[in-house]
Amino acid sequence: MTAMATAPDALTQELRPPLSAEEALVEADRCLGCGGPYAPAPCAAACPAGIDVPGFVGALAVGDRRGAARTIFAENLLGGTCARVCPVEVLCEGACVLHHEGRAPIAIGALQRHATDALLLGGEPTLARAAAPPTGRRVAVVGAGPAGLVCAGELAALGHSVTVYDEHPEPGGLVRYAIAPYRIEREPLSEEAAALAALGVRFRLGEHVERAELDAADAVFLGVGMGADADVRYPGDDLPGVWRSLPFIEALKTGEPPAVGRDVVVIGGGNTAIDVAREAVRLGAELVTLVYRRTRAEMPAYAYEVDEAEAEGVRFLWLSEPVGFLGGHRLEAVRCRLMTLGEPDESGRRSPRPVAGSEFTLRADTAVEAIGQRVRPEFAELVAGADPETGQTPDPKYFAGGDATSGGASVVEAVRDAKRAARAIDRWLAS
Repeated sequence: MTAMATAPDALTQELRPPLSAEEALVEADRCLGCGGPYAPAPCAAACPAGIDVPGFVGALAVGDRRGAARTIFAENLLGGTCARVCPVEVLCEGACVLHHEGRAPIAIGALQRHATDALLLGGEPTLARAAAPPTGRRVAVVGAGPAGLVCAGELAALGHSVTVYDEHPEPGGLVRYAIAPYRIEREPLSEEAAALAALGVRFRLGEHVERAELDAADAVFLGVGMGADADVRYPGDDLPGVWRSLPFIEALKTGEPPAVGRDVVVIGGGNTAIDVAREAVRLGAELVTLVYRRTRAEMPAYAYEVDEAEAEGVRFLWLSEPVGFLGGHRLEAVRCRLMTLGEPDESGRRSPRPVAGSEFTLRADTAVEAIGQRVRPEFAELVAGADPETGQTPDPKYFAGGDATSGGASVVEAVRDAKRAARAIDRWLAS
């Protein structure tokens, strides 16, 4: 098989490119500045991180880019990252009152990026935070993903001594290694981590945390995220050309994109499956088919992203599931069967059932399984018992948040969890 050539700019072309200064000024000026002392603006109420959206947009409207950034970072230490990856279409922008007038919502995500880049990429040493006097208390944060980074920063700002441990060589967790590069590459994760370091956070990267270090800490936050891809096995899934979603995206993010060939089959119905399919288009595949065992109505991926994937040429096969991978020395086809929906299962969705005698074959040079992730077994028991409001686990010294407790949600929801946990840890340390 001859590898397909990839357009040089295809993998680096962002979904949300930056605004020019003039574009940002014009867009910010469209904001009605709604909300007041008795009720927050709908956009602010829809933000899990609690950002004062009218406040920062209003600052941009008068040209105060750095003031806008400080308003954002006051509530979200990963404001630059979230500007790139937040599902704003169903959060702040989805709640914008301009929808009621039949007008396009304010481009809040793009404006947030414009503001935060002023500090992050402009050489500012901090994110407009100053640390409180030292408390003498030590906190270990396990995981340098969004939840771990935000919890660490919030605790450092409260005066605690915080060390973040992560087995990867760079901070960022799923954002760095598992979110598709058309959403975000490295920038601005490194800058945000540097700002946290200026706040007093210490990083121990590229190593496993030792139990003795956790025992020595006064409190521990588990921001470990989810583990490897779900361990669902199919005949032939060891053939070259068959990928799991996380290694596939990590290959893209580390500059080693695979040659996917002409025909790509993606298995799954979540946001990761959509990301993989859209990246396969960017890698030069001529036909990308996403196979999902339920219907569009049950698909967990955001509806607007399904629409965007279809517009980019991704083909969807509903009520279908794989039964095996076929090929000699490498993948040649995916064997599938049709499904029908029965009674609702524990998720509340109608359960898929195979249709007898309905098998069919899809030609495939590459197939990617994107059917979810497993909970990390080493922390499963502790994390499962975490209080949803505080993150405190059955072992009172341990707290948890982010995907480890949610089962997989957005980055901004991990920010919300981390802020709650940081406040709870601070109260517990003071008790």
